[in-house]
Parts: sequence; C-alpha cells; structure tokens
Amino acid sequence: MSLRITQFYSADTLMSDLICERYDLLLVITRFGIPLGFGDQTIREVCDENQVHVDTLLAVVNTIVSHNNKPSRDLLSSLSPIALVDFLKRSHHYFLDYRLPKLLVHLHHAIEGGPEEIVFLINKFFDEYVGEVHKHMGYEDKNVFPYVRALIEGRQKKGVGAYNIDIFSRRHDKVEARISELKNILIKYFPDGSGYELTSVLHELFSTEEDLATHNFIEDCLFVPLIRQMEQEQTSLN
Repeated sequence: MSLRITQFYSADTLMSDLICERYDLLLVITRFGIPLGFGDQTIREVCDENQVHVDTLLAVVNTIVSHNNKPSRDLLSSLSPIALVDFLKRSHHYFLDYRLPKLLVHLHHAIEGGPEEIVFLINKFFDEYVGEVHKHMGYEDKNVFPYVRALIEGRQKKGVGAYNIDIFSRRHDKVEARISELKNILIKYFPDGSGYELTSVLHELFSTEEDLATHNFIEDCLFVPLIRQMEQEQTSLN
C-alpha cells in the first residue's frame, strides 16, 4: 500500500500539479472562486489572475494537507480575513444550495420502494439533519461573518456583553457528526439487494461527512485563531 506523503505547496507550484496530486483540493480551489482552465500557470499566477489572496489560499491548502491545528502568529498575520470569510461563505453556498440538495435527490431515488418504516425514518432523519446544517451555517452567515467585517472596519461593539469570536468557538459544533448515524441506518438496516444506487449514496455520504469535517477544521484552526488575534491586536491599541 502506498503512503501519501505530506507535501507543502508554494506559490510557485503549478496549479494543475496541486489538483492532480491532491484532487480533494479541487473543491477548495473552486470555493475561492477560481475556475478551471488555468493551463500551466503557477498558484500565484492563477490567484493574481482571479484576484484571490494567494497567502490565504496557500494557508488553507497546506493546513488541510498537513492537518496543522496550531498555526503560528506569522502565518495568521499573512492571511486576509476578508478572503477567508469569502471562502467560508462560498463553502456554505456549496453545501446548502448544491451538495445537500443533490444528495437528497440521490437518497430518495436509492431508497424508493424499500421498507416503508425504514424509508420514513431515513427521510425524516435526513430532513432534520439538513435543518441542523442550515441552522449551523445560517448562524455564521448572519452573526459571525458580519461581526468580522465590523471588526475589520472598526465598527464592532465593545465592552461587557459585546460579541467576540470565543462566543462562536464555544458553540461551534461538529455539524458532520450526525451523518454517521444515517450511514449506520443504511448500512445495517436497509436491504439493498445487489444494486449500486445505495452504495453510491453511501459513498457520497462518507465524502460529504469528510468535506464538512474539513470545513469545520478550517474554521476552528485558521478562522477562529485569526479573528482572536485580530481582537487582541485591536484591544492592545485601545
């Protein structure tokens, strides 16, 4: 069995090499608003062409590759908070408006005609889960990201009771966790015969769970420390 070697990417890496070596980062690139068709351009050239903050993209990419959960102050200082917020907002759009609705269609089709009670349970469970994801990401879109923009522009409220990133961090749950329960229901209790539809849906559930976990990891290990450092720096200036 071959082992994947951790490799850090630089601005001089060809974007095509990055994608071919780590195809799981393709969605990351897309969420920075970068389209395909970049030829033999480097990461820096592609970012410049698409007005993407290259250090922020590289930080996200290398944090995922290395699974580094303790970024240095220098790394955090190199990031663009606006670029990171935009990346996270696009990620929310992807999950809420594309991936989960698409997964729901595939799930309904795969379990159609199955045992009525189990089909009802699966549909109910998935609908409730999607509602949780909407609530989780909606809170960030409506509260956390506007707070960060206010912080950047010096408009944030101060004093006792004022919002801060630790409030978000304390309530930041692992939104991907309940997918495991749905996977177990499908694996253990749904008779699939010998077709590929349900196994394809299960594969998609595993992939979605991993993608959501990576999204949360970036929020916990880059976004929260960055905003906390910004808060500390602004406090020291006042």
